[in-house]
Amino acid sequence: MFDFGFTELLFIALVALIVVGPKRLPKVARTAGHLLGRLQRYVSDVKSDISREMQLEDLKKLQQQVEQQARDLEKSVRNEVSQVEGDLKKGAAEIEKSVALDEKSAAPVSDKSHAPATDKPPISDTVAESPVEQIESPDNQLKLGLEQVPVKQTGDKS
Repeated sequence: MFDFGFTELLFIALVALIVVGPKRLPKVARTAGHLLGRLQRYVSDVKSDISREMQLEDLKKLQQQVEQQARDLEKSVRNEVSQVEGDLKKGAAEIEKSVALDEKSAAPVSDKSHAPATDKPPISDTVAESPVEQIESPDNQLKLGLEQVPVKQTGDKS
């Protein structure tokens, strides 16, 4: 803090001895030491307060930067999400259009083309079968979602 050499301190001590006197010099020196200690503590407290304020300002700036980056990130994520949603909607619309075009351009398909390939003619083409026999046939039960039910023949007594 102050740059005093040994000779300067000796000169100050001689002047203090002459002015104050030998009896009161130790008490004055002790008081001066206490005041000098308080001054040093006060200066160090001021330095630490200034340092804390500078750190606080740096932290506030850092916090503002982080908040700004978070806002920018949120904004970019929202933009990307809206772009993806738009692309998905466009894709869904294109798929719906292509399905609608396929349905319009497809030729009407007869029911016979969907029937399973068997040696027998389809049940609906036979005239001799009754509606009960049609339901009880295994192919129609599968179409109707029914289980295999044992068929009782009316002419059989078992």
